Amino acid sequence: MTRVAVVTDSGANLPLEAQHQYGIRIVPLKVIFEDQTLRDGVDVEPSRFYELLGAVSELPTTSQPSTGDFFEVYSGLSEEADAIVSIPLSELLSGTIKSALAARELVNHVPIEVIDSRSASLGLGFVVLAAARAARLDKSLPEVVAAAQQLIPKINVIFVVDTLKYLHMGGRIGGASAMLGTALNIKPLLHLCDGEVNPLERVRSKCRATERMLEIMAQRLQEDRSNGVLHAAVAHADRADEALELKQQVLSRFQPAEFYLTELTPAIGTHVGPGTLGLGWYVE
Repeated sequence: MTRVAVVTDSGANLPLEAQHQYGIRIVPLKVIFEDQTLRDGVDVEPSRFYELLGAVSELPTTSQPSTGDFFEVYSGLSEEADAIVSIPLSELLSGTIKSALAARELVNHVPIEVIDSRSASLGLGFVVLAAARAARLDKSLPEVVAAAQQLIPKINVIFVVDTLKYLHMGGRIGGASAMLGTALNIKPLLHLCDGEVNPLERVRSKCRATERMLEIMAQRLQEDRSNGVLHAAVAHADRADEALELKQQVLSRFQPAEFYLTELTPAIGTHVGPGTLGLGWYVE
């Protein structure tokens, strides 16, 4: 049977146990602090990153992995796999997919499929896991690609940020730009839609935003009507206590068959900012 290797970038926010369990290779994004370029999750972990973020006068920036970064991973995997599926961040949020595609042209001895995940963080992670599980079952390259592509339209990701300034300064604000004039005591509730960040609602507090995320999840699950297997995850940026509370509510209200709790990596945290709390799910 063909062995298919699965590659993604660090924007997938996959917990280490999931990476190791399914042999998923991660190509790190980069965070630039003044004169330092740090590899996301390699040179700087989330806890240290949020400490640094609170101490700097100028916000960091990010950069996508280079073509060479992807080529190095693809070349190594080509020695042990018969094919590669590479699933980076949404093309509308990052140029990472361009590097992935350019590197593919430099590797001639194994087929490589590059898929636009149309998502980020929790959503991207779920798509990558779907591909990795298919690969673990010794599915063919077209079957692994299909497993990922079929899941993309089923993904839901909603999140609340403390401020829109990080998304605005990083150029990832998408349709949520309409909320830029929001009063300080209003929390923007956002979602990933068609590969970019768009507004959902304005709510009056972080507590209310969390309640609304759960209400929206319940409503969408009711509308889904598929009665399939629920997969869910919570992610946060330096808000472990809030994330743990949201986790408990998701588990008690919805009883997902699979659940992950993860902290947003530095590259994602750069764009959404500290205090971000997100909820993602899909029905299989």
